[in-house]
Amino acid sequence: MPPSIVICGAGIAGVAVAHQLAVIHGWRDVVLVEAGDPLALTSDKSTECYRNWWPDRTMVALMNRSIERLEALALSSTNRIRLNRRGYLYATADPQRAAQWQSQAIQATAHGVGPLRIHERLDTDYQPTSGHDWREAPDGVDLLLDPDLIRHHFPALAPATVAVLHVRRCGWLSAQQLGVLLLEEARAAGVTVVRGQVTAVQQTGGRVSGVQIATPGGTQSIATARFVNAAGPHLATVGELLKVDLPVHNQLHLKAAFADPLGVVPRNAPLLIWGDPIDLGWSEAEQADLQADPETAWLTAPLPPGVHCRPEGEGGSQQVLLLWDYHLHDRHNRIARFPVPLDDSFFEIALRGMSVMLPGLRTYLERLPRAYLDGGYYTCTPENRPLIGPLPVEGAFVIGALAGYGIMAALAAAELLAAHIIGEPLPDYAAAFHPNRYADPEYQQQLAYHSDSGQL
Repeated sequence: MPPSIVICGAGIAGVAVAHQLAVIHGWRDVVLVEAGDPLALTSDKSTECYRNWWPDRTMVALMNRSIERLEALALSSTNRIRLNRRGYLYATADPQRAAQWQSQAIQATAHGVGPLRIHERLDTDYQPTSGHDWREAPDGVDLLLDPDLIRHHFPALAPATVAVLHVRRCGWLSAQQLGVLLLEEARAAGVTVVRGQVTAVQQTGGRVSGVQIATPGGTQSIATARFVNAAGPHLATVGELLKVDLPVHNQLHLKAAFADPLGVVPRNAPLLIWGDPIDLGWSEAEQADLQADPETAWLTAPLPPGVHCRPEGEGGSQQVLLLWDYHLHDRHNRIARFPVPLDDSFFEIALRGMSVMLPGLRTYLERLPRAYLDGGYYTCTPENRPLIGPLPVEGAFVIGALAGYGIMAALAAAELLAAHIIGEPLPDYAAAFHPNRYADPEYQQQLAYHSDSGQL
């Protein structure tokens, strides 16, 4: 009897779909196809963070559902996935930005992020992060506007900091443990993993009828009436096998891990994010040298906000993860290159940027510590919403374009796709992620408006 479904891609999205169908819905004939090792292309390059802080009501709803399921999984597995809720901490030295954050937080509460608490004096009921147990942490948003309160709770921040926004239903987890747990349970429920590359998707009468796979042992053909494109950065390439043009592009994102023996980044810190444009603080001589070379002159101009870091590991770990997307990306880069091209200058640039928020890091600029670099691709749609649902070819589905939020969104995204496949009632947010949204002229007009106004 042929498999009821073949899933192309055993990253976190594909594994989560296989788990949803086999473990939750009892399907016993699910096949996962992966050219390399499962969960090893980009899923293991994650920052491993999650958040329900989004400017989009539908994204908040999707993430709230996914976080609910992550929390349930943490409880049922004795927190094997190492979930915490330390939050995301945004900081600024710009009073106008603080006012913008307050306005955004008010809107976010209406979208379902949780309550907003504003703290304007030292004797306040602000609850800092404590420990690893996510159940003890609040939700919602805390906006700290009192400089003494900020220094009391976050003494490592730059003295110029005038406001911090602590978004609470956020934190991180072990992406590796999440993926392995889902895959173990899926295999135990009968999911088969085939090592190979999907080279063709056969169609009969306008619907999926089979899949051809190039395996180490030769070509394998599998008859099936259902096919899921969960190919991550190869989403567009696999879409072409169905003659379906998916509106996605790939963005390269790098991260660095380094030891922080001075303890500049507190071990109980939230994810720390600087919200202002950044001057890298070169000396006059360095500035002159950089400006003299057209290849490096851009480093002397203010770079975009968003540099961020967090402590990594537990116990006696001194590791810190450091990330910053300071490059403007080619939005038409559909082909992902592997191995991922690394930039040897990334660590120093990101460390300089992070030292604007955490001045104690400047000590490391005198003699750069050794850093481990890796990275992966964000596969994005024009408006940065995912693609989840049926494709124009009957029996074909897609789950992807989870641009930097694949780990955090995987459980809700897989649940939604399974509802499409099985024919269950769909949640209210389903239409916002359906691939056919681009066929709607009104939606296209909205995209054009937001693109022109720079709001994407």
